[in-house]
Amino acid sequence: MSIAQDLYPTEEDYLYEEEVLRNPNNLKLWWRYLIAKSDAPFKKRAIIYERALKALPGSYKLWHAYLRERLEIVRNLPITHSQYQTLNNTFERALATMHKMPRIWTMFLQSLTHQKLITRTRRTFDRALCALPVTQHDRIWECYLVFVSQRGVPIDTSLRVYKRYLKYDPSHIEDFIEFLVNSQLWQEAAERLAGVLNDDQFYSIKGKTKHRLWLELCDLLTQHATEISGLNVDAIIRGGIRKFTDEVGRLWTSLADYYIRRQLLEKARDVFEEGMTTVVTVRDFSVIFDAYSQFEDSVLSIKMDNMDDSDEEDGNEDDIEEDDEEDDRLDIEKLRKRISCFWLKNDKDVDLRLARYEHLMDRRPELANSVLLRQNPHNVEQWHRRVKLFEGNPTKQILTYTEAVRTVDPMKAVGKPHTLWVAFAKLYETHGDVSNARVIFDKAVQVNYKAVDHLASIWCEWAEMELRHRNLKGALELMKRATAEPSVEVKRRVAADGNEPVQMKVHKSLKLWTFYVDLEESLGTLESTRVVYEKILDLRIATPQIIINYAMLLEVSANPNPLEHKYFEDSFKVYERGVKIFKYPHVKDIWVTYLSKFVQRYGKSKLERAREIFEKAVEENAMAEAFELFHKFKAPAESVKPLYLQYAKLEEDYGLAKRAMRVYDQATKAVPPSEKLGMYEIYIARAADIFGLPKTREIYEQAIESRLPDKDVKVMCLRYAELEKNLGEIDRARALYKHASQFANPKSDPDFWNKWHEFEVQHGNKDTYREMRRIMRSVDASYSQTHFILPEYLMQKDQMQTLDEAKDVLKKAGVAEDEMATLERQLLPTTNETSAKDGGRRLGFVSAGLQQNGETTANTEDIELPEDSDPEDEEKVEIAQKEIPDAVFGGLVRKRDEADDKGKEATDTENKESDGHLGALERIKRMRRGA
Repeated sequence: MSIAQDLYPTEEDYLYEEEVLRNPNNLKLWWRYLIAKSDAPFKKRAIIYERALKALPGSYKLWHAYLRERLEIVRNLPITHSQYQTLNNTFERALATMHKMPRIWTMFLQSLTHQKLITRTRRTFDRALCALPVTQHDRIWECYLVFVSQRGVPIDTSLRVYKRYLKYDPSHIEDFIEFLVNSQLWQEAAERLAGVLNDDQFYSIKGKTKHRLWLELCDLLTQHATEISGLNVDAIIRGGIRKFTDEVGRLWTSLADYYIRRQLLEKARDVFEEGMTTVVTVRDFSVIFDAYSQFEDSVLSIKMDNMDDSDEEDGNEDDIEEDDEEDDRLDIEKLRKRISCFWLKNDKDVDLRLARYEHLMDRRPELANSVLLRQNPHNVEQWHRRVKLFEGNPTKQILTYTEAVRTVDPMKAVGKPHTLWVAFAKLYETHGDVSNARVIFDKAVQVNYKAVDHLASIWCEWAEMELRHRNLKGALELMKRATAEPSVEVKRRVAADGNEPVQMKVHKSLKLWTFYVDLEESLGTLESTRVVYEKILDLRIATPQIIINYAMLLEVSANPNPLEHKYFEDSFKVYERGVKIFKYPHVKDIWVTYLSKFVQRYGKSKLERAREIFEKAVEENAMAEAFELFHKFKAPAESVKPLYLQYAKLEEDYGLAKRAMRVYDQATKAVPPSEKLGMYEIYIARAADIFGLPKTREIYEQAIESRLPDKDVKVMCLRYAELEKNLGEIDRARALYKHASQFANPKSDPDFWNKWHEFEVQHGNKDTYREMRRIMRSVDASYSQTHFILPEYLMQKDQMQTLDEAKDVLKKAGVAEDEMATLERQLLPTTNETSAKDGGRRLGFVSAGLQQNGETTANTEDIELPEDSDPEDEEKVEIAQKEIPDAVFGGLVRKRDEADDKGKEATDTENKESDGHLGALERIKRMRRGA
């Protein structure tokens, strides 16, 4: 065979030819020769490759490069081209020496896979697996699995290859299962997947959990129920239900779907019913119920669509009736017709299926409630709701209550378990069966509840039922039985057991005793009621209200002759016991009631005893206040005001006015700061009413000098100034305005400055008005500087912060004092004649007390007299007389007028005999009348 001329070496190739001829076993010479001829046609390069491989048949580098160029040549050629056969022959020649090289095998196998030569490719894969060591099989199996997954490869071949691969690497069984599913081999896929789930040592290389694999198996079994056999689908899915509790609803529906696909509809209904009665979450119940209702709805729709075939069936029935006339009982065809028309085989059961569907929808609330009870069978509220579901069906309600009281453990109950027993008994009562209601109550009181109040409530409900049925004696006996203390033997036995039931403590239940005493007051006698009250006090379970009720019972008994059986002293003894038992603030109501009743009963006949009781009440309140302050709690000072007011009223009505004023004075010191202003107002009003307006000056001064809040001091100063103005003391009123000015910010309290302005316009002059304006500017400057320096949280309490305190804060901050305030202190006159008592008063405050040496404050107002005035004319000036208002003398004038109208009928002896029983106002009246 002749060789083409262009394949011969050229002159440029002589150099390489000489070298390779001289040393043909040198790979570098051949490789350099091939690189130099890289631009030559492949045919010429193929000759060089063949010559080189003939000299070096074991060179992997030459074979690999030669095969890659061969593969590149056939890349774009059809698989039927002859070059593929040449390529395959070249691979076979290469594998004769390169059979241990996995790269050569993979190149050859990928080429065969592309050529779609199934048999040759499979055999070549087998040869490669036999030629290569096991450690390199993974490279072959990767290509082998791609080959068997192609279309056109027989399924049996693919299965055998995958099974062989699983023997090599069992961890890739998930790939095999996916292949089976894609190949629609449902039986094999289900068996393999079940085997995976049964293998406890299985580990998913794809990150799938056992839960996900279970769901995949369930979907596979249910969706292809007719194609899969040999597996116990029911057991598999139920095992998943027991193991995976978060997808119970889906697994139950999958099991029902399996039976539906196998045309076992009744079995599917049983599965739905079982699922609804076993799930414990509302979500799973909703999934199952929706699937169940959809199933019934679809079956009903199919049955209604098939009703058109009824005419043909009717014709068959007529034929059967005709045939019945003949006695051919051994005819097989007639027997088949009779069986097909049997009512169980009748397809026209639409009414039955419709009723079943409606029954299912009606049962939804009951089934949902059962789910909640399975979550917590000790939930009392859910049991009550379940009973309401059966309203109108007493039998079901009784069965539900019976199940509830047997199921609910009082120690684990959520809610009040005793309400189940009470409602159970009331159910019998509403239907007129009182005897069974008593039986229920009798069983209920023997149950060991968690709280004593639960057992006490049952006793009270039992007694109320007896009252509703007019069994009054029975109700009292029940209460006596409930409050009876257990015997010593019973206590010893319970102590030995170590678990004390509530029945041992119910005799100390305040709820029981309160109900018992109410029954005795309504149905029993006074003596029996007193016995119950005394037992309550002996058990130390009484409350302030019980003390008050006991005392009121003794005060007004139910005897027809109220003048004979009024135990006032006994009631007062009860009050005394109450105030010894309780402390403040609980004893407040007892004291108030006790004092009011005592004063109402005895009045002035036992005045000293009433005073002792009041002093004791006030003293105990003061001790309680000191104790609370010591322990940094809120003191009961708010409870002292009613006591002091009662005390003062006692003195006003039956005692001495001086003692009444002293009580008011003590009250102003005892009440809390928030009530001091109100107490001072009452004090001033009573002093003015009894002694007249001038007497109130001392009270005003005391109030201003006391520790009242700044806003209250300002109010008190304004009222004091108004009083002085009405009495004609203009200078004293002006001094009060000056004193109150330090508590009034001109920007936030313009009303005060408007009142002072009106006062100066009416009663002042230019100098006093100018002084008022100067003080306003000084106070405004002080407040402005204070507001600028003080923090925001302090300025929010401006109404409670005094100006002196604000100045102290500024001084600590290093701020200089206000210049106008400093100048004001320098200009004020200094007097050495002030008493030590006035030394503690505030600057600019004028006391209403007696001035020393008879000196008064000079009035600097300039009075211009007319030039023609004469001192002699002053004697002719008539001074207008002004009548003194009655308010100055207070209530004395009214008492005097009333006394004048009555006359002097009583003798001096009678006056002396009655002096010991007169009040303060009456004695003052007689003293003035005698004068």
